[in-house]
Amino acid sequence: MAMWKAAARQLVDRGFGSRAAHTSAVSKKIVGVFYKAGEDADKNPNFVGCVERALGIRDWLESQGHRYIVTDDKEGPNSELEKHIEDMHVLITTPFHPAYVTAERIKKAKNLELLLTAGIGSDHIDLPAAAAAGLTVAEVTGSNTVSVAEDELLRILILLRNFLPGYQQVVQGEWNVAGIAHRAYDLEGKTVGTVGAGRIGKLLLQRLKPFNCNLLYHDRLQIDPELEKEIGAKFEEDLDAMLPKCDVIVINTPLTEKTRGMFNKEKIAKMKKGVIVVNNARGAIMDTQAVADACSSGHIA
Repeated sequence: MAMWKAAARQLVDRGFGSRAAHTSAVSKKIVGVFYKAGEDADKNPNFVGCVERALGIRDWLESQGHRYIVTDDKEGPNSELEKHIEDMHVLITTPFHPAYVTAERIKKAKNLELLLTAGIGSDHIDLPAAAAAGLTVAEVTGSNTVSVAEDELLRILILLRNFLPGYQQVVQGEWNVAGIAHRAYDLEGKTVGTVGAGRIGKLLLQRLKPFNCNLLYHDRLQIDPELEKEIGAKFEEDLDAMLPKCDVIVINTPLTEKTRGMFNKEKIAKMKKGVIVVNNARGAIMDTQAVADACSSGHIA
């Protein structure tokens, strides 16, 4: 959260895209689109990525002479966001409650200079249209890498240990040990492969090392040889060759036109039967129907 605040301040303070010459260099209209937190906003002073806390930058922005409007209403022609599109200079949004910035919206936004994602991933923005309009599109790179890597490790353990069905048994007052244990496994000795080994993928591999797993990774580039040796991970240049080896596959790639729908029926067929898949990236990297069918057949556990 603190990184979001610092990066947002730095990016807004530094200046904007090539349209800046046509607008005031002093006062900007900045629109933030976040989710409402309600009473939860008061439970943690560092919980800033919501409407109520406005990313924690309101006082600073207004002290610089800027106008800062915050809303969660972002869909449709009558939304609050739509009212401000024509004359806003900056739009701040998050991957958790994205304001979709289409070519049509960019065309309407005559003063727009900066599209800032308070997080990682800007696939909610029409990037070619933004580039053609001379807009700056920025993200807070690295802001949630530790959170995502830890969450991936959590999901791997939850799925391998068959935790959720066991929890539901307890809630329902049942005690069928065999019903849970027949498909609960140790992580030790399993082969875990990450598709993507950037900031998050590397952190995940480092966190998996103490579990004595066989660690594989596929990426465009091989990670530093010393780090690779320290982690004990093996580079797999050919994704299709890596998939059948893995008991667990973790998706750590951005959503691009190249990765959209990448895990389709054909890719899933290459995976080991009973494989566990953790996708903390973007849902659209997976072919939804292919995943649903594979879960129904048991090909994906």
